[in-house]
Amino acid sequence: MPEFAPLPLSASTPPHPSLCWDIFCQVIDNFGDVGVCWRTAAELAARGQQVRLWMDDASALQWMAPQPWPPGLSVHAWPAQAADIPAPIGDVVVEAFGCEIPAAFVSAIADKASKSKPPVWINLEYLSAEDYVERCHRLPSRIMSGPASGLTRWFFYPGFTAATGSLVREQNLAERQQAFMAQRESWRRAQGIEHGECAVSLFCYEPAALPQLLAQLSDKQALNARLLVTPGRATTAVQALPQAQQMQPLYLPARPQARFDEMLWACDLNLVRGEDSLVRALWAGQPMVWQIYPQHDNAHHDKLNAFLDWLQAPDSLRRFHHTWNGMTAPQTLPLLNRQMLDEWACCIRAARARLMEQTELIEQLQAFVAEKS
Repeated sequence: MPEFAPLPLSASTPPHPSLCWDIFCQVIDNFGDVGVCWRTAAELAARGQQVRLWMDDASALQWMAPQPWPPGLSVHAWPAQAADIPAPIGDVVVEAFGCEIPAAFVSAIADKASKSKPPVWINLEYLSAEDYVERCHRLPSRIMSGPASGLTRWFFYPGFTAATGSLVREQNLAERQQAFMAQRESWRRAQGIEHGECAVSLFCYEPAALPQLLAQLSDKQALNARLLVTPGRATTAVQALPQAQQMQPLYLPARPQARFDEMLWACDLNLVRGEDSLVRALWAGQPMVWQIYPQHDNAHHDKLNAFLDWLQAPDSLRRFHHTWNGMTAPQTLPLLNRQMLDEWACCIRAARARLMEQTELIEQLQAFVAEKS
């Protein structure tokens, strides 16, 4: 199996002045939207910022981010009425994934702007490798109607190139990875993974090629795999297949984000879904396959291909992605083998090295706010 390679240590960036941030998150996918917003909020707080995270459904935080939370970070119910609005509102207002903040809060922004300096208002967009991201990153959007008419909202796009906002990377991520190295084999043994087994993590929706994958992993002569299945839809999908009982997969409990990261570091192949887990799989530097969130008009196909182009994915990794995401027939799923995983590991680690050369998202976000304040 590919040798585990942690992130290289990097110098921390100089601190920015402490500001108050209001971050808004409307939950569509309990794992992806909440995951990205929580990591962003928690890392801002870790860098000395005061952060209020406003959510219409914070239930996933019970297992994803159990308390105690970082100092300076608080979570609040969606402020639907004027009585819910804090005084004063933050220096920075962030709408995650284009969610529309409540009208009462928009009025509070306009009121602040009429009396003093308005907050820096940011629309933190979805992650994509498509060309439009570089064109639209940091563009202004003038508000033309309503109480906030005349104010400016700024588009901020995460991405994979230096011309975008890059990706969330905690300042202590490399140190955490290196510390895990000392206990990685112990972690694997505690899960029941035997020496020489290929640990495969599965975090997915319901891919049509799942039966083909399980058939491959059941063949101990080919890869000697041990499947680790995350809770929720992945567990339900696997348990619905007859061959799953013969495999004796490890059904994992729900775990906080830091423990999810450790699972990715411990496995030899990670099959992930959505935005947050894609980023974490890239930082893990292990062979990975991404199941992108499916859209009814197949717009996700172009988004997936743009990512694979940026990744410089070898042919086998590209074909596996296409089949895993339903773009080709399930029977065309490439047959996994150790040589293939070695090739994928080289690809992922080269991509990770390119990302490490970029200024990460939190630093860019803080610098952008300083520029626009």
